[in-house]
Amino acid sequence: MRLARKHILNIRNYEPGKPIEEVQREYGLKEVIKMASNENPLGPSPKALSAIRKNLKKLNRYPDSSSFYLKEKLAKQLHLKSSNLIMGNGSDELITIALRAFAEEGEEVIIAETTFLIYVIAAQLAKARIIIVPMKNFRYDLQAMKSRITNRTKLIFLANPDNPCGTYVTEKEVAAFMKDVPDDAIVFFDEAYFEFGRQEKDYPDTMKYLDRKNVIISRTFSKAYGLSGLRLGYAMADPALVACMEKVREPFNVNLLAQAGGLAALDDKAFVKKTIKNTKEGKAFFYKEFKKLGLEYVPSATNFVIVNLKRDSKEVFKKMLSLGVIVRDMKAWGLDTYIRVTVGTEKENKKFIKALKESLAL
Repeated sequence: MRLARKHILNIRNYEPGKPIEEVQREYGLKEVIKMASNENPLGPSPKALSAIRKNLKKLNRYPDSSSFYLKEKLAKQLHLKSSNLIMGNGSDELITIALRAFAEEGEEVIIAETTFLIYVIAAQLAKARIIIVPMKNFRYDLQAMKSRITNRTKLIFLANPDNPCGTYVTEKEVAAFMKDVPDDAIVFFDEAYFEFGRQEKDYPDTMKYLDRKNVIISRTFSKAYGLSGLRLGYAMADPALVACMEKVREPFNVNLLAQAGGLAALDDKAFVKKTIKNTKEGKAFFYKEFKKLGLEYVPSATNFVIVNLKRDSKEVFKKMLSLGVIVRDMKAWGLDTYIRVTVGTEKENKKFIKALKESLAL
């Protein structure tokens, strides 16, 4: 007897980066650093942490299901109305919510070939027809994606900057793409790495497209604010789109501590500035060391870098685990000789390079 729904049986599970505790257990190590999941190595926003501590005694109460105060503060900072915002359990949930709300079975969803794996998984769960468009030099090929739009296209996912490649599409490229997108095809800009991407001079201001009825922009508190463990994201869109998404959002999807932490984190400009500085310096260090090792890398607009090891990445990945360094091998994306490494602290970055040299010497 088959109990599961037929269409989910062939869906590949999302595989997150290995947790520190698992590697410590498997290899008998006391010190392990994790540079696999694009987390903030500086820890959480201090202002967020203080607010979380103050709210611990309220854990016997359900959170505000509407995230009223958080949306109010975000709306003020973004010069929007609360009705333009929906909160999510991380931006991942907002991707799923959008597909639930808008994609009918058999409608088309356009996704780049080497991008965030959740797009394909969530689209498969929605029983959508997935259109995969190859990248060009590790960058979204917006012209090719636009050429695949039909009258059956419902959603187009654009990660900008992209994960795992770290590249971004420019203001000019986005403007040309948006010019001919039909009104009944929704463009979903996933800007999880927005705070890093905006450091680039030609990074697009997608918020100017919010006057259109077919644009959704998602962002997260996980990266720049260091709140990955709380799972907090938000999306911006026309109020009519938000209202539809709210119909399929789970009640109480954003927990009490996430709301308190997010509210305080929005005022922690100094922490974000420190994070950006650490990331910029860490990437410069990686680039210099990769060049010394003769390794090709993809310049990144995020807090991580992918690098070509010119050999089986799984082999190097396993060796690095034994040395107490967790990175991400890129086999799940079809990049069999690449790893992705998150920028860490100065000490962590140096330990990574040391472990990489030892692993490549195999």
